[in-house]
Amino acid sequence: MQDNLRLLFIGDIVGKPGRSAVKTLLPGLIDKLKIDFIIANGENAAGGFGITEKVAKELFQQRIHVLTTGNHVWDKKEDISYIAKEPHILRPFNYPPGVPGQGSIIYELNGLKIGVINLAGRVFMTPVDCPFRTGLAEVERISEITKIIIVDIHAEATSEKIALGYYLDGKVSAVIGTHTHVQTADERILPGGTAYITDVGMTGPLDSIIGIEVPQIIERFLYQMPKKFEVAKGRTVFSAVVVDVNTKTGLARSIQRLYLTGQ
Repeated sequence: MQDNLRLLFIGDIVGKPGRSAVKTLLPGLIDKLKIDFIIANGENAAGGFGITEKVAKELFQQRIHVLTTGNHVWDKKEDISYIAKEPHILRPFNYPPGVPGQGSIIYELNGLKIGVINLAGRVFMTPVDCPFRTGLAEVERISEITKIIIVDIHAEATSEKIALGYYLDGKVSAVIGTHTHVQTADERILPGGTAYITDVGMTGPLDSIIGIEVPQIIERFLYQMPKKFEVAKGRTVFSAVVVDVNTKTGLARSIQRLYLTGQ
């Protein structure tokens, strides 16, 4: 069994520009960086809000193994039944009991078992169950099967994400933040051996306000009136992190940010 797993985690894919950036850049990155396993947050991949069966299949064709989501997971209501039955698309694990879909997966890759857990934060977000208690319980369950566990914490508050990172330090391979669409420069290995970053950032239109056309967002702030949001066009950005994991201990060896801009 290989002693190192190289993981690529792609930040929130926004609309067609984000999908195009993935299609253009991912094949070269896989070869250049010798990537073994790919996770991407896809909750904004379909028109900037939600995910559909067609879009998910398009992303899986790009060799993405697992798609995580967040608070926009149900925005495309016509595809709830697909998300509910597709094990490689995760919705936040700490949603209330009875919510469709699954919040974690144990993925088998060439004989190696990899756990992925999707959690949602509660600060400035829609109320959900406690990500700390529910997350730890699922970590403990999965750790009976594999030591390699990746956590996507989809949350607004920096403090909540950092707190979860330390709470799970030494128990998981990586805690990776999503949701704000702005990449942070605080990637590091925590004292217990868990790779951490507050937000991996966005993969989508660069000349935008978190993926949306600039005038539309400015107008919303100026007038506080309802406004239809559209995914911006133009140059793209590809935001991700590369994490090396010791497959024997499940702890991280390194974490590196990627921030690639294109045409």
